[in-house]
Amino acid sequence: MTELQKLSPDELANLRSQLQAEYEGYKSRNLKLDMTRGKPASSQLDLANDLSVILDAKDFTSTDGTDVRNYGGLDGLPEMKVLFAEILSAPPKSVVVGGNSSLQIMHDTVVRALLHGVPGSAAPWQTQKPKFLCPVPGYDRHFAICQHHGIEMINVEMNDEGPDMTAVESLVAGDASVKGIWCVPKYSNPTGVTYSDGVVQRLSRMPTAAPDFRIFWDNAYVVHDLYDTSSPLQNILDACRDTGNENRPLVFGSTSKISFAGAGVAAMASSDANVADCKRHLSIQTIGPDKTSQLRHLRFFKDIAGIKNHMKKHAAVIRPKFEAVSAIFKEQLGGLGIASWTTPRGGYFVSLDTLQGCAARVVRLAEDAGVKLTSAGATFPYGKDPSDRNIRIAPTLPPLQQVELAMQVVTVCVKLASVDKLSHRT
Repeated sequence: MTELQKLSPDELANLRSQLQAEYEGYKSRNLKLDMTRGKPASSQLDLANDLSVILDAKDFTSTDGTDVRNYGGLDGLPEMKVLFAEILSAPPKSVVVGGNSSLQIMHDTVVRALLHGVPGSAAPWQTQKPKFLCPVPGYDRHFAICQHHGIEMINVEMNDEGPDMTAVESLVAGDASVKGIWCVPKYSNPTGVTYSDGVVQRLSRMPTAAPDFRIFWDNAYVVHDLYDTSSPLQNILDACRDTGNENRPLVFGSTSKISFAGAGVAAMASSDANVADCKRHLSIQTIGPDKTSQLRHLRFFKDIAGIKNHMKKHAAVIRPKFEAVSAIFKEQLGGLGIASWTTPRGGYFVSLDTLQGCAARVVRLAEDAGVKLTSAGATFPYGKDPSDRNIRIAPTLPPLQQVELAMQVVTVCVKLASVDKLSHRT
């Protein structure tokens, strides 16, 4: 296909007329397709329906004799800690099991640091005007936590191996107010990148001006492979321990996109000092998490092998949707020189980059044609993409036919916005 930049003004005008007619055809269909969030499809949730009936009405006792209906178990059932130890690649003693949301654990961890500091802090973070490094494009809800609590965010570009470590190393070494970095290290949201061994090693050993610097390691997609071969990720806990920075990483995960998205189990893993600090605060905050949910999950999955087998069923549901996105983008946008996109091996998103200055227009055009996408800029702090290029595509929720139709609409919108951009070149 001819790159659009090589077309003459007349050729661009003719192409625009064709695209506009195609676009109006989609508008006339009164479509209502929602691609805004990376939610599991109902058919994925159905895979875990037995969770709701698996507990015997006469047996609410865990293997250590705990009556899960009662108070206690501040950091989770022992066997649940063992299961999350397998998921998060940590010793069971390093795991704290909480409620249903890893995002809530991350939020509370940030707030506790703001109010009280963390092990190694000279003072609460809020007294030091803290800053966080934010690999971009990234996860909007991470950025929302910082913005909500007045933490300044600094963009760091993502590449094929993870965040730009030269920039990260410079920023953390030169400014003691840089207290943390957000990381989605495996099948990153939204690019699908898995951090390389080199990136993990550099994160673990880099000198930081802040002695209480923390890596918020949101391993949300650790078992979310789309194919039989999983992308390897080096263990950040081991790497930091080996470099003498064992308190640096805080690792988070959950079953939110494994079992029921709204009724799963979440956990954090970290060093002895960080775990003790977390439990000290939890002893004030709660008398214990929902252990009945933990017991349900234990009896349903049994062990890490049960989870991995379950995730193969998830992959069978959503893999065709990701492959449809890739195929349609390649067919409709390939060779035009106006867009690039990722082809992830796991996770929940596809990252689409348009020509500079076109993403917001594409999203508006798509919405007017009945396809709702994640807002342009959502993958950047403060909702502002400096280049106005990135769009997060979330193909998991709608049925396959709707995904295919939505992507056809999106590609027309990308081409229409691109032609208009190129037609006004100076």
